[in-house]
Amino acid sequence: MSEMPIVDDLSARGLVYDVTNREELSALSAGQSITLYAGYDPTSSSLHVGNLVPTIILSRMQKAGHRPIAVLGGATGMIGDPSGKSDERQLLDSDTLEANCAGIRKQLERFFDFEAGALMVNNADWFTPLRYIEFLRDIGKLLTINYMIAKDSVRSRLEDREQGISYTEFSYMLLQAYDFVHLAETHGCRLQVGGSDQWGNITAGVELQRKLGRTPIYGLVGPLLLDASGEKMGKTASGMRIWLDPDQTSPYAFYQYWLNRTDDEVERFLKIFSPKPLDEIANITKSHREAPHERIGQRTLAEEMTLWVHGKEATRGAIAASEVMFGGSLEHLKDADLKPLLADIPSSSISRDTLSAGIELIDLLTQTNLAKSKGNARRLVKSGGVYVNNLRIADPNATLTTADLGTESMIILRAGKKKYHLISVS
Repeated sequence: MSEMPIVDDLSARGLVYDVTNREELSALSAGQSITLYAGYDPTSSSLHVGNLVPTIILSRMQKAGHRPIAVLGGATGMIGDPSGKSDERQLLDSDTLEANCAGIRKQLERFFDFEAGALMVNNADWFTPLRYIEFLRDIGKLLTINYMIAKDSVRSRLEDREQGISYTEFSYMLLQAYDFVHLAETHGCRLQVGGSDQWGNITAGVELQRKLGRTPIYGLVGPLLLDASGEKMGKTASGMRIWLDPDQTSPYAFYQYWLNRTDDEVERFLKIFSPKPLDEIANITKSHREAPHERIGQRTLAEEMTLWVHGKEATRGAIAASEVMFGGSLEHLKDADLKPLLADIPSSSISRDTLSAGIELIDLLTQTNLAKSKGNARRLVKSGGVYVNNLRIADPNATLTTADLGTESMIILRAGKKKYHLISVS
């Protein structure tokens, strides 16, 4: 167990937005190992940044000696959670759900130690055999309509006269509540965690368990990740979602996302996600405040988040690529260090024979659209705004050959401070 009681530690890190009966839960988790769970809605084949708060809570709980269960919503995913949604979600077919669950399962294996007791289950396993009439008779009668429509997730949709809410989505709360009592019965689960938008669904499970006259269970929700402007985090400025799948969001782009957090956000996110003790995080943030231009906090946050989600090798590559994009030297770098950039900056390829014969820099700048014309390219070079492998080129008559390769087969061209183009030599 950790030196600080786990609920207090989660609270000190800003991971407790609300909790049912905190005193009882604190005493229970301090005195014994408990089983807890979080649900993962398989609306996509990949998790995203917004899923990381319940994930880090489960991870911290396991490290404190407790047993986490990751529940894939193979059944509830067919319905869709209305929480935080303004309209009805498109329903997914069983093949898509199965593929999405497989993708999420692979990602979750990075975050929990399954050899040490963590479990992963799919709620389709217990919902599929259920008989509808028996479920309504034994479970549905225990939560009143009045209780359910009082929840924010349902009430907000009912108040929207144009969209409303279908009976299908309305039933989601009852199904998630049943998840909780089923896991309590079959696995001795005592706690469900989630984001704050799940409060209504989680407390419905607590209430259903009480109505059944069974052992008390508890709910704990963490904050939704919000950026400095108060908007939900997890998307770039262009609206692209930050996925955990490296094929959907490259480790380099993931690293950059955290590197671009504001000074005001750094301490909060380090407390939430960093594995470091709180006193060490306090020292990092102190150093950061004393020299914010060095971006100590952002670099620590970006490195630790990328390491947690993508592993050591991908993190090394993301850092190396990031340094190149900030004008760093390509010395000692290899193709593998620049490959992460292929997903995020324009690129093209030329043959090795062409490069061996020599290609004028002016021509290359126009071919890669870094300059609008040869005249524009010539003026860029003369003004000191053109770089090859982050080294300024002053000669407008320069010709590039294989001697100008930055790595085994790549050249980085830059015009000005931010316009990059990666050339692969085949």
